[in-house]
Amino acid sequence: MRKWLLAVLPFVAGLVFSAPAYADTALKAAVNSDQRLEKNTARDAWRNPYETLMFFGIQPNMTVVELTPGGGWYTEILAPYLRDKGQYIAGVYNPESSRANYRRYAAVFQEKLASKPALFDRAKVTVFEPPEQLQYAKPGSADMVLTFRNLHNWMSYGEPVMRDIFRSAYTALKPGGVFGVVEHRLPEDREQDATASSGYMHESYVIKMAESVGFRLAEKSEVNANPKDTADHPGGVWALPPSLRNKEANRDKYLAIGESDRMTLKFVKP
Repeated sequence: MRKWLLAVLPFVAGLVFSAPAYADTALKAAVNSDQRLEKNTARDAWRNPYETLMFFGIQPNMTVVELTPGGGWYTEILAPYLRDKGQYIAGVYNPESSRANYRRYAAVFQEKLASKPALFDRAKVTVFEPPEQLQYAKPGSADMVLTFRNLHNWMSYGEPVMRDIFRSAYTALKPGGVFGVVEHRLPEDREQDATASSGYMHESYVIKMAESVGFRLAEKSEVNANPKDTADHPGGVWALPPSLRNKEANRDKYLAIGESDRMTLKFVKP
């Protein structure tokens, strides 16, 4: 009886990350590739890309959407990894957006893809620009939708739009598909403002939002946790590296803390 309980408890709780019993050599190769920028690999100790993607259950034959990939940090890993057997889809801002900063972000990402066509030539780019454009993949076509440290930005659109964004991931996924989220974590006893202006968010809010559109929380992991981060810095999460928004003020203190404490959540579409 005791052995049976030990075997099923992680699944019943839905909260314990057990490392996979296998190693993905192709994913390791993508993470360790010398084709990645040095400034990006320098952050692996904080972002834990191999462990994070293994937790989400990625496989090389999947169709994987990354929402708002920014400058392409994860693109350097995902696009080569999925290139031969799967499909990497980047949901980026509209290059013809009415917002100048969005056009600029779109151009930066396109430049990233053009810089190494042998790696990125099969990456597919679609438009994801809340609140207007939320259909970035055919309904029921994706095995996985991922987003890394973007939820706090989407909060500024308001809760109804946030729910629409979560619903768009649910719609894009196949039954059994995974919505993987990494986000800066605000302690639950701390008040969160409606726009997440500090860059931090309550984990409970993210879970509630996902469940409100039909997702089930499968597991959560502490792989990207940082107990040194108190989440109360002047300037918000951007006081920490790599931004170091406060420049020389308490610089050594922030460097000693490192990057933010982060939730890592795996949701599944039933």
